[in-house]
Amino acid sequence: MRPLFRVLYLWRHRAPGLLAGIAVALASVAAGLALMALSGTIVAAVLVGAAIAAPLWLRIAGPARIVLRYVERLVSHGATFRAIADLRVWFFRGFSARAAGGLGFRPAGDLLSRLIADIEALDGLYLRIILPLAAALFVVPAAALLAARVSVWSGAAVFLLFAAVAVLLPLLVARDAGRTGVGLAEAAGGLRIAALDTLTGLREVRAFGAEARMQAEIARRESALIGRQREAAIHVAWANAAALLCGQFALLAVLAATSAPPVLMVACAFLVIAAFEPMALLPRAGVSAGNAAAAAARVLEVAEATPPMPEPLRPIRVPASFTLRFEDVQFRWAADAPKVFDGLSLDIPQGAHVALLGPSGAGKSTLAALALKVAAPQAGRVTLGGVDLSATAANDVRRRIAWLSQTTHIFDDSIRNNLLLGRPDATDADLWRALDRAAIGDWVGALPEQLETWLGEGGARVSGGQGRRIALARALLSEAPILILDEPCAGLDAETERAFFTTLNSAAIGRSVLLIAHRLTGAEKLDRIWRLSNGTAIAAAA
Repeated sequence: MRPLFRVLYLWRHRAPGLLAGIAVALASVAAGLALMALSGTIVAAVLVGAAIAAPLWLRIAGPARIVLRYVERLVSHGATFRAIADLRVWFFRGFSARAAGGLGFRPAGDLLSRLIADIEALDGLYLRIILPLAAALFVVPAAALLAARVSVWSGAAVFLLFAAVAVLLPLLVARDAGRTGVGLAEAAGGLRIAALDTLTGLREVRAFGAEARMQAEIARRESALIGRQREAAIHVAWANAAALLCGQFALLAVLAATSAPPVLMVACAFLVIAAFEPMALLPRAGVSAGNAAAAAARVLEVAEATPPMPEPLRPIRVPASFTLRFEDVQFRWAADAPKVFDGLSLDIPQGAHVALLGPSGAGKSTLAALALKVAAPQAGRVTLGGVDLSATAANDVRRRIAWLSQTTHIFDDSIRNNLLLGRPDATDADLWRALDRAAIGDWVGALPEQLETWLGEGGARVSGGQGRRIALARALLSEAPILILDEPCAGLDAETERAFFTTLNSAAIGRSVLLIAHRLTGAEKLDRIWRLSNGTAIAAAA
């Protein structure tokens, strides 16, 4: 249950709303118990021939229960939605801080499952666990004390049976559901991974005639998920059956006390029936607790993972000088993986335009990850302005480095909002200046909606060259003194590629530029060229 306590701690700022929901829920339960007890008293009196008028409390308890139930739904669900929203933002913030270079080694479907399904499963932590448990803590002693007025044995039986429903059954179910919940979450994540991989690679799937194979994989994953869901449903069914039996035995214990006055016995029987309503939710709460614990563990695993380069306790501010230097760097992505760099040394002087060439897999993109503090070298060091990156704050470093990768994403949004990612406080004049420097300002100005033009998912409504220039304008808008271009023209034709670099030569004047590519077009204006070979950088030209 430790992950659940961690989630509750994250919700501490929502405590007033959550506690208000508990208070209203208890008031609603109390009104329901009062309504049933008073109703039972009147029914029993009528059966024995006594004439009794409906008391004022009965007239109050009925409407009060309806109103309180409605208010409880408003308050508790509102507090839950806000807590879940906070948790989703916290998850994204934690993950993004630990994977600033992208998704890393995690499939997109797995992250989608954690961000959506696992976090949504945690809404049951409050609605299906805490609220029923709070009601049980109120109902069990109240029902037992009132049943004891019929007979001591009735009170003891009601207490023991209700305690079994409130405590024993949920604990037993939660233990089994915890194991099932892990498999259920993994199966749901596996299905999302298979479906997302198929959708994102649909053109390649159709080109190679792999539709049947991908459909079979999705069907297999779906079958595994259904099997896990069936296991969870069986746990719920057994728990509900056991709880129902306990409730019936508790009712029988009250009705078996024949020595008690009939009016008291019937009133108490009505009360036991009313008390069992919130109690019946607790075995299902055990299932929810097991599933929520598994979901919380998966969420925390990603959001609180150890960052590749922890933030220093007393970070050193990066100086105005922005020379980027790699000194005898050794790096591998995993302990059992081959070395990417083995004694790499490389200088990008302030204001210089440098190219780093090498075949795919040589480690060119890894160099960008090291410069952005997305990864940390196992030996050697990376410095910016003479300061070791391990001694600086990640945000301080990333304010000085703009990154344009081969997979830079154009969001399904307006040109304005895509550009504002580079600098949220930029004015319209700043946006137009960046577009002009990227040689696409005239094209945007000729559009009917100009900056409000919608680009489509991945820039589907613009050409590859136009999308790349918009991405370049976004990078230039940041005003970072260092610009890292990681295969910025991948997928473009030769003419568009040369035009892009012609634009870059003038737009990046005064900035340091590290161009990472597998070849040059001849349009680049460079001060130095390095080649990656066997994990080291070799000067190819000056």
